[in-house]
Amino acid sequence: MDQKLKCLLLAGGGAVLGSVSTLFLLKLLSMDFRQKCTETDKKSLGSGFCADITSKSLKSAASEDGQRVDIDLLADEIVSEQLTRNIQFFGIESQRKVTSAYVVVIGLGGVGSHAASMLLRSGVGRILLVDFDQVSVSSLNRHAVATRDDVGIPKAQCLKKHFSLIFPESHIDAKVLLYDTSTEEEILSGDPDFVLDCIDNIDTKVALLSACVRRGLKVLSATGAGARADPTRIRVADLRESTNDPLSRAVRHRLRKDHGIDGGIPVVFSLEKPKVKLLPFKGPNGEENPSDYQIVPGFRVRIIPVLGTIPAIFGQIMASFVLTQLAGFQVQTEPVVNLNVDHYRMLHQRLVEHEETLYGTAADVQVDLQEVMYVAKELWHGCSAREQVVKDIGRGIWRAINDLMLVRWDQTKPASVTNLILLKFDEADEHEARSLVDIERKEPEFFKKVTSTLERAKADFGLL
Repeated sequence: MDQKLKCLLLAGGGAVLGSVSTLFLLKLLSMDFRQKCTETDKKSLGSGFCADITSKSLKSAASEDGQRVDIDLLADEIVSEQLTRNIQFFGIESQRKVTSAYVVVIGLGGVGSHAASMLLRSGVGRILLVDFDQVSVSSLNRHAVATRDDVGIPKAQCLKKHFSLIFPESHIDAKVLLYDTSTEEEILSGDPDFVLDCIDNIDTKVALLSACVRRGLKVLSATGAGARADPTRIRVADLRESTNDPLSRAVRHRLRKDHGIDGGIPVVFSLEKPKVKLLPFKGPNGEENPSDYQIVPGFRVRIIPVLGTIPAIFGQIMASFVLTQLAGFQVQTEPVVNLNVDHYRMLHQRLVEHEETLYGTAADVQVDLQEVMYVAKELWHGCSAREQVVKDIGRGIWRAINDLMLVRWDQTKPASVTNLILLKFDEADEHEARSLVDIERKEPEFFKKVTSTLERAKADFGLL
Protein backbone atom coordinates (compact mmCIF):
# COMPACT_ATOMS: atom_id res chain seq x y z
CA MET A 1 0.00 0.00 0.00
CA ASP A 2 2.84 2.39 0.92
CA GLN A 3 4.60 1.64 -2.33
CA LYS A 4 1.43 2.31 -4.31
CA LEU A 5 0.86 5.59 -2.47
CA LYS A 6 4.41 6.69 -3.21
CA CYS A 7 3.90 5.95 -6.90
CA LEU A 8 0.69 7.96 -6.97
CA LEU A 9 2.33 10.90 -5.22
CA LEU A 10 5.28 10.80 -7.60
CA ALA A 11 2.98 10.61 -10.59
CA GLY A 12 0.84 13.47 -9.30
CA GLY A 13 3.86 15.62 -8.53
CA GLY A 14 5.29 14.94 -11.96
CA ALA A 15 2.03 15.93 -13.60
CA VAL A 16 1.88 19.23 -11.70
CA LEU A 17 5.54 19.99 -12.46
CA GLY A 18 5.00 19.13 -16.09
CA SER A 19 1.98 21.41 -16.33
CA VAL A 20 3.83 24.34 -14.78
CA SER A 21 6.82 23.77 -17.07
CA THR A 22 4.58 23.57 -20.11
CA LEU A 23 2.80 26.83 -19.25
CA PHE A 24 6.15 28.55 -18.68
CA LEU A 25 7.52 27.31 -22.00
CA LEU A 26 4.35 28.38 -23.80
CA LYS A 27 4.70 31.85 -22.29
CA LEU A 28 8.29 32.09 -23.49
CA LEU A 29 7.42 30.81 -26.94
CA SER A 30 4.53 33.26 -27.17
CA MET A 31 6.82 36.15 -26.24
CA ASP A 32 9.49 34.97 -28.68
CA PHE A 33 6.98 34.58 -31.47
CA ARG A 34 5.46 37.98 -30.79
CA GLN A 35 8.91 39.58 -30.83
CA LYS A 36 9.74 37.98 -34.19
CA CYS A 37 6.43 39.17 -35.56
CA THR A 38 7.16 42.66 -34.27
CA GLU A 39 10.51 42.75 -36.03
CA THR A 40 9.53 41.20 -39.33
CA ASP A 41 5.88 42.00 -39.95
CA LYS A 42 5.42 45.66 -39.04
CA LYS A 43 4.35 46.45 -42.58
CA SER A 44 1.44 44.02 -42.40
CA LEU A 45 -0.17 45.38 -39.23
CA GLY A 46 -3.93 45.01 -39.27
CA SER A 47 -4.08 41.74 -41.23
CA GLY A 48 -2.89 38.18 -40.72
CA PHE A 49 -2.26 35.96 -37.73
CA CYS A 50 1.00 37.60 -36.76
CA ALA A 51 -0.62 41.04 -36.86
CA ASP A 52 -3.31 39.83 -34.46
CA ILE A 53 -0.62 38.94 -31.91
CA THR A 54 1.41 42.11 -32.32
CA SER A 55 -1.45 44.57 -32.77
CA LYS A 56 -1.56 45.33 -29.07
CA SER A 57 2.19 45.72 -28.84
CA LEU A 58 3.08 48.52 -31.22
CA LYS A 59 1.74 51.82 -29.99
CA SER A 60 3.89 54.12 -32.08
CA ALA A 61 5.18 52.01 -34.93
CA ALA A 62 5.77 53.82 -38.20
CA SER A 63 3.84 52.89 -41.31
CA GLU A 64 5.36 52.88 -44.80
CA ASP A 65 4.55 56.54 -45.36
CA GLY A 66 6.22 57.55 -42.08
CA GLN A 67 2.97 58.31 -40.26
CA ARG A 68 2.24 56.98 -36.79
CA VAL A 69 0.16 53.87 -36.31
CA ASP A 70 -1.99 54.37 -33.21
CA ILE A 71 -2.19 51.05 -31.42
CA ASP A 72 -2.76 50.83 -27.68
CA LEU A 73 0.50 49.43 -26.41
CA LEU A 74 -0.80 49.27 -22.83
CA ALA A 75 -3.52 46.84 -23.87
CA ASP A 76 -0.82 44.16 -23.96
CA GLU A 77 -0.73 42.51 -20.54
CA ILE A 78 3.04 41.96 -20.55
CA VAL A 79 3.68 45.60 -21.47
CA SER A 80 1.27 46.86 -18.82
CA GLU A 81 2.96 44.63 -16.24
CA GLN A 82 6.41 45.90 -17.25
CA LEU A 83 5.17 49.48 -16.88
CA THR A 84 3.17 48.89 -13.70
CA ARG A 85 5.21 51.28 -11.57
CA ASN A 86 4.97 54.04 -14.18
CA ILE A 87 1.21 53.54 -14.45
CA GLN A 88 0.90 53.73 -10.67
CA PHE A 89 2.94 56.95 -10.68
CA PHE A 90 1.40 58.79 -13.65
CA GLY A 91 -2.01 57.15 -13.92
CA ILE A 92 -3.14 55.09 -16.91
CA GLU A 93 -4.15 57.98 -19.18
CA SER A 94 -0.95 59.94 -18.58
CA GLN A 95 1.15 56.81 -19.15
CA ARG A 96 -0.77 56.28 -22.39
CA LYS A 97 0.49 59.71 -23.50
CA VAL A 98 4.03 58.48 -22.86
CA THR A 99 3.56 55.23 -24.78
CA SER A 100 2.05 57.11 -27.71
CA ALA A 101 4.96 59.56 -27.86
CA TYR A 102 7.72 59.87 -30.44
CA VAL A 103 11.10 61.13 -29.17
CA VAL A 104 14.29 61.84 -31.13
CA VAL A 105 17.63 61.48 -29.31
CA ILE A 106 20.65 62.96 -31.08
CA GLY A 107 24.08 62.09 -29.67
CA LEU A 108 24.34 58.68 -28.01
CA GLY A 109 27.36 58.93 -25.76
CA GLY A 110 27.37 59.06 -21.98
CA VAL A 111 24.44 61.49 -21.77
CA GLY A 112 22.32 60.42 -24.72
CA SER A 113 22.56 56.67 -24.15
CA HIS A 114 21.30 56.98 -20.57
CA ALA A 115 18.53 59.37 -21.59
CA ALA A 116 17.36 57.07 -24.38
CA SER A 117 17.59 54.01 -22.16
CA MET A 118 15.29 55.46 -19.50
CA LEU A 119 12.84 56.77 -22.08
CA LEU A 120 12.62 53.22 -23.44
CA ARG A 121 12.28 51.62 -20.01
CA SER A 122 9.54 54.10 -19.19
CA GLY A 123 7.49 53.05 -22.19
CA VAL A 124 8.06 55.65 -24.91
CA GLY A 125 6.51 53.93 -27.91
CA ARG A 126 8.73 55.27 -30.66
CA ILE A 127 12.34 56.47 -30.46
CA LEU A 128 14.73 57.65 -33.16
CA LEU A 129 18.41 57.19 -32.24
CA VAL A 130 20.92 59.34 -34.13
CA ASP A 131 24.73 59.32 -33.92
CA PHE A 132 27.50 59.11 -36.53
CA ASP A 133 30.10 57.67 -34.12
CA GLN A 134 31.07 54.15 -33.05
CA VAL A 135 31.41 52.55 -29.62
CA SER A 136 34.99 52.76 -28.35
CA VAL A 137 36.66 50.96 -25.47
CA SER A 138 37.14 54.27 -23.62
CA SER A 139 33.41 55.06 -23.82
CA LEU A 140 32.48 51.99 -21.76
CA ASN A 141 33.04 53.91 -18.52
CA ARG A 142 29.90 55.97 -19.15
CA HIS A 143 27.75 54.31 -21.85
CA ALA A 144 24.36 52.99 -20.71
CA VAL A 145 24.33 49.58 -22.41
CA ALA A 146 27.48 49.02 -24.51
CA THR A 147 29.73 46.05 -23.79
CA ARG A 148 33.17 45.08 -25.12
CA ASP A 149 31.45 43.04 -27.80
CA ASP A 150 29.90 46.28 -29.08
CA VAL A 151 33.21 48.10 -29.57
CA GLY A 152 33.56 49.19 -33.18
CA ILE A 153 29.87 49.16 -34.11
CA PRO A 154 27.79 52.36 -34.51
CA LYS A 155 26.36 53.65 -31.25
CA ALA A 156 22.90 53.91 -32.78
CA GLN A 157 22.93 50.25 -33.85
CA CYS A 158 24.35 49.23 -30.46
CA LEU A 159 21.47 50.85 -28.61
CA LYS A 160 18.87 49.45 -30.97
CA LYS A 161 20.23 45.93 -30.44
CA HIS A 162 20.08 46.17 -26.66
CA PHE A 163 16.76 48.02 -26.64
CA SER A 164 15.09 45.18 -28.57
CA LEU A 165 15.87 42.92 -25.61
CA ILE A 166 14.63 45.39 -22.98
CA PHE A 167 11.35 46.54 -24.51
CA PRO A 168 10.73 44.89 -27.90
CA GLU A 169 7.29 46.48 -28.26
CA SER A 170 8.77 49.97 -28.72
CA HIS A 171 9.49 50.95 -32.30
CA ILE A 172 13.20 51.88 -32.51
CA ASP A 173 14.79 53.55 -35.53
CA ALA A 174 18.57 53.94 -35.66
CA LYS A 175 20.31 56.34 -38.05
CA VAL A 176 24.10 56.44 -38.34
CA LEU A 177 24.16 60.09 -39.32
CA LEU A 178 25.84 63.36 -38.46
CA TYR A 179 23.24 66.06 -37.86
CA ASP A 180 23.62 69.05 -40.19
CA THR A 181 21.46 71.05 -42.59
CA SER A 182 21.58 68.25 -45.18
CA THR A 183 20.19 65.66 -42.74
CA GLU A 184 17.79 67.97 -40.88
CA GLU A 185 14.68 66.86 -42.73
CA GLU A 186 15.47 63.16 -42.41
CA ILE A 187 16.07 63.46 -38.67
CA LEU A 188 13.48 66.01 -37.56
CA SER A 189 10.54 65.10 -39.80
CA GLY A 190 7.68 63.00 -38.48
CA ASP A 191 6.47 65.54 -35.90
CA PRO A 192 8.41 64.30 -32.84
CA ASP A 193 6.94 65.14 -29.44
CA PHE A 194 10.40 65.93 -28.08
CA VAL A 195 13.98 66.23 -29.35
CA LEU A 196 16.89 65.56 -27.00
CA ASP A 197 20.10 67.37 -27.92
CA CYS A 198 22.99 65.38 -26.44
CA ILE A 199 25.63 66.72 -28.85
CA ASP A 200 28.91 68.14 -27.57
CA ASN A 201 29.93 70.07 -30.71
CA ILE A 202 29.06 73.78 -30.81
CA ASP A 203 28.32 74.13 -34.55
CA THR A 204 26.10 71.07 -34.65
CA LYS A 205 24.37 72.00 -31.41
CA VAL A 206 23.56 75.51 -32.61
CA ALA A 207 22.26 74.19 -35.94
CA LEU A 208 20.01 71.64 -34.21
CA LEU A 209 18.60 74.01 -31.59
CA SER A 210 17.87 76.74 -34.13
CA ALA A 211 16.14 74.20 -36.39
CA CYS A 212 13.97 72.98 -33.50
CA VAL A 213 12.95 76.56 -32.66
CA ARG A 214 12.21 77.25 -36.33
CA ARG A 215 10.11 74.08 -36.64
CA GLY A 216 8.31 74.67 -33.35
CA LEU A 217 9.61 71.43 -31.82
CA LYS A 218 10.08 70.92 -28.10
CA VAL A 219 13.76 70.41 -27.39
CA LEU A 220 15.85 69.78 -24.28
CA SER A 221 19.59 70.37 -24.52
CA ALA A 222 22.48 68.96 -22.48
CA THR A 223 25.47 71.18 -21.82
CA GLY A 224 28.93 70.09 -20.67
CA ALA A 225 28.92 67.05 -18.35
CA GLY A 226 32.64 66.37 -18.51
CA ALA A 227 35.23 67.46 -15.94
CA ARG A 228 32.67 67.64 -13.13
CA ALA A 229 32.05 65.56 -10.02
CA ASP A 230 29.24 67.07 -7.91
CA PRO A 231 25.78 65.68 -8.80
CA THR A 232 24.01 68.04 -6.37
CA ARG A 233 24.75 71.05 -8.57
CA ILE A 234 23.02 69.83 -11.72
CA ARG A 235 20.01 71.94 -12.72
CA VAL A 236 17.36 72.30 -15.41
CA ALA A 237 16.72 75.88 -16.49
CA ASP A 238 16.49 78.15 -19.50
CA LEU A 239 19.67 78.34 -21.58
CA ARG A 240 20.12 81.99 -20.63
CA GLU A 241 20.33 81.03 -16.94
CA SER A 242 23.11 78.44 -17.31
CA THR A 243 26.39 79.45 -15.68
CA ASN A 244 29.92 78.08 -15.25
CA ASP A 245 29.67 76.17 -18.53
CA PRO A 246 31.84 77.18 -21.52
CA LEU A 247 29.74 75.09 -23.94
CA SER A 248 26.42 76.71 -23.04
CA ARG A 249 28.06 80.14 -23.03
CA ALA A 250 29.29 79.65 -26.59
CA VAL A 251 25.97 78.17 -27.75
CA ARG A 252 24.03 81.03 -26.13
CA HIS A 253 26.21 83.60 -27.89
CA ARG A 254 25.93 81.91 -31.29
CA LEU A 255 22.16 81.44 -31.08
CA ARG A 256 21.68 85.11 -30.24
CA LYS A 257 24.18 86.38 -32.82
CA ASP A 258 23.37 84.08 -35.77
CA HIS A 259 19.70 83.23 -35.22
CA GLY A 260 18.25 85.92 -32.98
CA ILE A 261 17.32 83.33 -30.33
CA ASP A 262 17.62 84.72 -26.82
CA GLY A 263 16.37 81.92 -24.57
CA GLY A 264 13.29 79.76 -24.44
CA ILE A 265 15.31 76.53 -24.65
CA PRO A 266 15.50 74.35 -21.50
CA VAL A 267 18.93 72.92 -20.75
CA VAL A 268 20.51 70.55 -18.26
CA PHE A 269 23.70 72.05 -16.86
CA SER A 270 25.94 72.04 -13.80
CA LEU A 271 26.59 75.02 -11.54
CA GLU A 272 29.94 73.41 -10.70
CA LYS A 273 33.05 74.87 -12.26
CA PRO A 274 34.97 72.26 -14.31
CA LYS A 275 37.43 70.42 -12.06
CA VAL A 276 39.94 69.53 -14.80
CA LYS A 277 40.89 70.81 -18.25
CA LEU A 278 41.16 69.33 -21.73
CA LEU A 279 44.10 66.97 -21.96
CA PRO A 280 47.01 68.17 -24.14
CA PHE A 281 47.11 66.63 -27.60
CA LYS A 282 50.09 65.16 -29.43
CA GLY A 283 49.92 63.17 -32.64
CA PRO A 284 51.84 59.94 -33.23
CA ASN A 285 54.82 61.93 -34.48
CA GLY A 286 54.73 64.48 -31.69
CA GLU A 287 52.76 67.12 -33.64
CA GLU A 288 50.52 69.40 -31.56
CA ASN A 289 47.84 70.36 -34.09
CA PRO A 290 44.64 68.50 -33.11
CA SER A 291 42.75 69.66 -36.23
CA ASP A 292 45.00 67.45 -38.36
CA TYR A 293 43.39 64.39 -36.74
CA GLN A 294 39.71 65.33 -36.83
CA ILE A 295 37.48 62.58 -38.19
CA VAL A 296 34.78 65.18 -38.83
CA PRO A 297 35.72 68.87 -39.35
CA GLY A 298 34.97 70.99 -36.31
CA PHE A 299 34.72 68.07 -33.86
CA ARG A 300 36.90 67.86 -30.78
CA VAL A 301 40.01 65.69 -30.86
CA ARG A 302 41.43 66.62 -27.45
CA ILE A 303 39.93 64.58 -24.63
CA ILE A 304 37.80 65.91 -21.77
CA PRO A 305 38.32 63.78 -18.65
CA VAL A 306 34.94 62.37 -17.58
CA LEU A 307 33.68 60.82 -14.37
CA GLY A 308 31.12 58.43 -15.87
CA THR A 309 28.46 59.04 -13.24
CA ILE A 310 27.90 62.69 -14.17
CA PRO A 311 26.90 62.27 -17.85
CA ALA A 312 24.73 59.35 -16.73
CA ILE A 313 22.93 61.63 -14.25
CA PHE A 314 22.57 64.30 -16.96
CA GLY A 315 20.88 61.70 -19.16
CA GLN A 316 18.61 60.48 -16.37
CA ILE A 317 17.55 64.05 -15.62
CA MET A 318 16.79 64.65 -19.29
CA ALA A 319 14.65 61.52 -19.45
CA SER A 320 12.79 62.47 -16.28
CA PHE A 321 12.11 65.98 -17.59
CA VAL A 322 10.80 64.69 -20.91
CA LEU A 323 8.67 61.94 -19.35
CA THR A 324 6.92 64.32 -16.97
CA GLN A 325 6.34 66.74 -19.85
CA LEU A 326 4.87 64.01 -22.05
CA ALA A 327 2.64 62.76 -19.24
CA GLY A 328 1.46 66.24 -18.31
CA PHE A 329 2.81 65.72 -14.79
CA GLN A 330 3.60 69.05 -13.10
CA VAL A 331 7.10 69.41 -11.66
CA GLN A 332 8.56 72.64 -10.30
CA THR A 333 12.26 72.71 -11.11
CA GLU A 334 14.57 74.37 -8.60
CA PRO A 335 15.32 77.93 -9.72
CA VAL A 336 18.89 79.03 -10.35
CA VAL A 337 19.32 81.66 -7.64
CA ASN A 338 22.86 82.21 -6.39
CA LEU A 339 22.10 84.11 -3.20
CA ASN A 340 23.71 83.57 0.18
CA VAL A 341 22.30 83.75 3.71
CA ASP A 342 23.24 87.43 4.05
CA HIS A 343 20.97 88.32 1.13
CA TYR A 344 18.03 86.56 2.74
CA ARG A 345 18.74 88.22 6.10
CA MET A 346 18.72 91.57 4.31
CA LEU A 347 15.32 90.84 2.75
CA HIS A 348 13.95 89.75 6.10
CA GLN A 349 15.25 92.87 7.84
CA ARG A 350 13.83 95.12 5.12
CA LEU A 351 10.44 93.47 5.55
CA VAL A 352 10.48 94.04 9.32
CA GLU A 353 11.52 97.68 8.96
CA HIS A 354 8.97 98.32 6.22
CA GLU A 355 6.17 96.82 8.34
CA GLU A 356 7.17 98.99 11.29
CA THR A 357 7.21 102.12 9.10
CA LEU A 358 3.91 101.37 7.34
CA TYR A 359 1.88 99.78 10.14
CA GLY A 360 3.71 100.92 13.27
CA THR A 361 4.60 97.35 14.25
CA ALA A 362 6.20 94.21 12.86
CA ALA A 363 3.85 91.94 14.82
CA ASP A 364 2.21 90.68 11.62
CA VAL A 365 5.50 89.50 10.09
CA GLN A 366 4.90 85.75 10.21
CA VAL A 367 8.00 84.51 8.36
CA ASP A 368 11.43 83.55 9.63
CA LEU A 369 14.70 83.42 7.68
CA GLN A 370 13.99 79.95 6.21
CA GLU A 371 10.58 81.05 4.96
CA VAL A 372 12.06 84.20 3.46
CA MET A 373 14.49 81.95 1.58
CA TYR A 374 11.55 79.90 0.27
CA VAL A 375 9.57 82.97 -0.83
CA ALA A 376 12.50 84.72 -2.52
CA LYS A 377 14.04 81.66 -4.17
CA GLU A 378 11.31 79.10 -4.78
CA LEU A 379 8.38 81.44 -5.48
CA TRP A 380 9.96 84.46 -7.14
CA HIS A 381 13.32 83.09 -8.34
CA GLY A 382 15.27 86.01 -6.91
CA CYS A 383 13.63 88.60 -9.13
CA SER A 384 10.62 90.91 -9.12
CA ALA A 385 7.20 89.29 -9.45
CA ARG A 386 6.67 91.66 -12.37
CA GLU A 387 9.57 90.26 -14.37
CA GLN A 388 8.44 88.04 -17.23
CA VAL A 389 11.78 86.20 -17.36
CA VAL A 390 14.87 86.15 -15.17
CA LYS A 391 17.08 88.92 -16.51
CA ASP A 392 19.94 88.63 -14.07
CA ILE A 393 21.98 85.50 -13.51
CA GLY A 394 25.06 84.70 -11.47
CA ARG A 395 26.46 87.82 -9.78
CA GLY A 396 23.84 89.91 -11.58
CA ILE A 397 21.29 88.58 -9.11
CA TRP A 398 23.46 89.77 -6.23
CA ARG A 399 23.33 93.31 -7.61
CA ALA A 400 19.62 93.12 -8.47
CA ILE A 401 18.64 91.95 -4.99
CA ASN A 402 19.82 95.29 -3.61
CA ASP A 403 16.79 96.93 -5.25
CA LEU A 404 14.20 94.35 -4.13
CA MET A 405 11.98 94.00 -1.08
CA LEU A 406 9.21 91.74 0.22
CA VAL A 407 5.76 93.29 0.61
CA ARG A 408 2.26 92.00 1.30
CA TRP A 409 0.17 91.03 -1.71
CA ASP A 410 -3.08 91.57 0.19
CA GLN A 411 -2.57 94.42 2.66
CA THR A 412 -5.49 93.24 4.79
CA LYS A 413 -3.70 89.98 5.63
CA PRO A 414 -0.48 89.34 7.63
CA ALA A 415 2.95 89.16 6.00
CA SER A 416 2.98 85.36 5.78
CA VAL A 417 4.63 82.90 3.41
CA THR A 418 1.40 82.80 1.36
CA ASN A 419 0.98 86.59 1.15
CA LEU A 420 4.40 87.98 0.19
CA ILE A 421 5.69 89.08 -3.19
CA LEU A 422 9.12 90.31 -4.24
CA LEU A 423 9.13 93.73 -5.92
CA LYS A 424 11.51 96.56 -6.74
CA PHE A 425 11.28 99.56 -4.43
CA ASP A 426 9.28 101.73 -6.84
CA GLU A 427 7.03 98.78 -7.74
CA ALA A 428 6.36 98.18 -4.05
CA ASP A 429 5.28 101.82 -3.55
CA GLU A 430 2.96 101.60 -6.55
CA HIS A 431 1.53 98.26 -5.41
CA GLU A 432 0.68 99.53 -1.95
CA ALA A 433 -1.13 102.53 -3.45
CA ARG A 434 -3.54 100.25 -5.34
CA SER A 435 -6.21 97.73 -4.42
CA LEU A 436 -6.28 94.10 -5.54
CA VAL A 437 -9.59 94.80 -7.27
CA ASP A 438 -7.89 97.46 -9.40
CA ILE A 439 -4.97 95.16 -10.22
CA GLU A 440 -7.29 92.30 -11.21
CA ARG A 441 -9.32 94.61 -13.45
CA LYS A 442 -6.41 96.35 -15.17
CA GLU A 443 -3.77 93.60 -15.11
CA PRO A 444 -5.57 90.25 -15.15
CA GLU A 445 -2.51 88.28 -16.32
CA PHE A 446 -0.31 89.63 -13.56
CA PHE A 447 -3.05 89.05 -11.00
CA LYS A 448 -3.46 85.46 -12.17
CA LYS A 449 0.30 84.86 -12.07
CA VAL A 450 0.66 86.07 -8.49
CA THR A 451 -2.43 84.34 -7.11
CA SER A 452 -1.47 81.02 -8.71
CA THR A 453 2.06 81.32 -7.29
CA LEU A 454 0.72 82.02 -3.82
CA GLU A 455 -1.68 79.08 -4.17
CA ARG A 456 1.39 76.93 -4.77
CA ALA A 457 2.84 78.22 -1.48
CA LYS A 458 -0.37 77.19 0.29
CA ALA A 459 -0.06 73.71 -1.18
CA ASP A 460 3.63 73.43 -0.26
CA PHE A 461 2.86 74.37 3.35
CA GLY A 462 -0.26 72.19 3.60
CA LEU A 463 -2.62 75.16 3.92
CA LEU A 464 -5.11 74.21 1.19
